[in-house]
Amino acid sequence: MRHPNYTHLLYFWTVIREGGVAQAAAALHLTPQTVSGQIKLLEAQWQGALFEKQGRRLVPTELGRIAYAYAEEIFPRGLELASVLRGAGARGRRSVAIGVADAVPKLVTWRILEPLLTGDGPFHVLCHEGPLESLLGELAAHRLDLVLSTSAVPADAGFKAFSHLLGESAIGFFAAPALARKLRGNFPQSLHEAPLLLPTDRTANRRMLDAWFEKFGIVPRIVGELDDSALVKTFAQHGIGAFAAPLAVEKEITRQYGVLRIGRIEGLRARFFAISTERKIKHPAISTITQSAREFYSMRAEGEADVAAPATPKRGKGGATLRRTA
Repeated sequence: MRHPNYTHLLYFWTVIREGGVAQAAAALHLTPQTVSGQIKLLEAQWQGALFEKQGRRLVPTELGRIAYAYAEEIFPRGLELASVLRGAGARGRRSVAIGVADAVPKLVTWRILEPLLTGDGPFHVLCHEGPLESLLGELAAHRLDLVLSTSAVPADAGFKAFSHLLGESAIGFFAAPALARKLRGNFPQSLHEAPLLLPTDRTANRRMLDAWFEKFGIVPRIVGELDDSALVKTFAQHGIGAFAAPLAVEKEITRQYGVLRIGRIEGLRARFFAISTERKIKHPAISTITQSAREFYSMRAEGEADVAAPATPKRGKGGATLRRTA
């Protein structure tokens, strides 16, 4: 046996995905007898049973579980390919596959990708979210064109990649109105023992915040560590705790989640990178979003003095300037 019969394997995969032969037959527009017969041919080819009965249910055998694990890698990619070809063929659009590290705030991702997603543009966008290490592996295998991240490519990445700085932003703390008003009075010392929602410790932003807490002797009460930035904000809007976020998207955060800014951290900046295998970006879609992001963050940097509430700076430990906001 040099190659499995991929049609038979597809029927087997669909039975598990749909929860039974009848459901798979309906999804495939075939009769249940046809689906069962094709799976029996696959079992004969592999010389082993793929299913066994548990009561009225069909469950995969050990051989079936192994086959399904491989089928799960084969067929979702095939469905993705079909989607890309349909999207690209509609108007001759060019496909671009982008990985978004889970530490990148959703609103920042939207700002960066907006030029490709709005209007009847020439690009078909495939967006995947996950841990940075996993996405870099996809980039190295040329399954992604670009990875968006809050940190540059690690030195030990194991392949040649280039980090393009898209922009940076000051960082502020936000919370639901009642908690925000309580913590504003003596910011940032008010964060000591205050309930905070933080990213997990595998992110660059978390390591940066931990260093800042330690420098100023702040020991917060960490009520949750979450990779999903949207989930952090959802918890925060219900009063669970305060969170840190880039001030570049402050208007969007306060409007969408109904939270208020507690204060601004002086001296810390959130940075956003586009990681690619190209030293000089040539892909037109990537060129479009990098240029747009840089223009956006450049304008926000110029306006940071306007969004920061006036206050008298005071000195914290180590000489760093801390700003109180009203």
